Order: sequence, then C-alpha cells, then structure tokens
Amino acid sequence: MTEPVADATSDAPAERYLLRQKLTMMVNRYEIVRQDEFGKELGLLCFAEQKRMAAKEQVTFYTDSAKTHPLFGFKARKRIDLSSGYDVTDSQGQPIGWFKKQFKASLVNSTWTLGLPDGREFVGKERNAKVAVVRRLWDIVPVVGDIPVPFLFHFDFAAQDGSVALSSTKKAGVKDVYHVTLPALADGKPIDWRVGMAMAVALDALQSR
Repeated sequence: MTEPVADATSDAPAERYLLRQKLTMMVNRYEIVRQDEFGKELGLLCFAEQKRMAAKEQVTFYTDSAKTHPLFGFKARKRIDLSSGYDVTDSQGQPIGWFKKQFKASLVNSTWTLGLPDGREFVGKERNAKVAVVRRLWDIVPVVGDIPVPFLFHFDFAAQDGSVALSSTKKAGVKDVYHVTLPALADGKPIDWRVGMAMAVALDALQSR
C-alpha cells in the first residue's frame, strides 16, 4: 500500500528528504538524506540517535559519526508524558519549534500539533482515515495485536488554510524508510527543515506510545 508523496502547491520547489531507521543494540539510529526533485540522494545531512528505555525521551541529531557536533534535537518536557509535548532546540539549546500529540483525537486518527516560534501551528493526521481505524482495531484484537501491523501509515501536516507544511510517506519494505516533503508555504519558504525532520523522526520513534 503506497501513496504518492505530496507536492507543494506553491511555485517554489519543495524540500525533500529521505529518513532511514537503523536498529542497533543500544539505540535507534536515523539517517537523514537530502533528495532532489527526482528522488536522487544528495548526501547524508545528519543522523539521530534515540536511547532506548530512557525515562525522559530525548533525541539528538549529529553532523558526524563521532557525535562531536550536535546539530539540533528534541526533548520531552516531562518524564514519560507525551501530552506535555516536546521542544525542538538548535545546537545552542535555543527553541526552534515544538510538537505535541493530541490524545483525544488520536483515539480515531493519530493527531499531532507542530508549532513554530512565530506562532504558526500545523495539525498532522494520518493521511488515510480508514487505515487509521483498522490499525487501532488490529492493536486491540487478542493474538492479532501481537503481530506487527501490516498497514503503512503516512502523515500530512497542514495549516488552518489547508496548505501542507510537511508530508511523511512510509515506503514499503523490511526497514523503516520515509519520504519526507517540506512544501513551500504562503511566504514562499518551507518550515525549518530541522523542525520538520525532528517531527518526522518522532512519528516513527513515538507513534506507538
């Protein structure tokens, strides 16, 4: 079950990224690759690592494998409490965005709010509402719930006027791979790619919590 990556409605080109997850013994690792408009990979931008079983969720993005140069990251405001939200900060710890899961709305369709320092907010939901419902039923059925969900989930984040700011499309395959698009908005620019990719990683790392 695959769906096309959403394109920008603006004449300005969209920014495109490829997000790959790689599992290791102690951490979940994500690689972020920039792509051109045809899907050609333009090189590794950075990678992120998520420590497992951490009491307070935190993910840091690095520019080098030695992890000497942190680029940005996100961190939970409280311990094991998604409803409190997450702050996205730059390498100096300055806020560049935030996101929060909307639990009531997520009972039917996984819903997140993504915010920027300038006050703009975007609501992200699973693109296919029917798949969202089936995935929930799958999780609560005895025995079946222990089997990995066979349905891919894709997300679109939109402003109140309907303009899409972020689309994440999961690619079919054994490994978790996502095509992430950041379309240009009304001001002719996409959202900060660091905030967009932090949200994209969170959708994989935190979605089931």
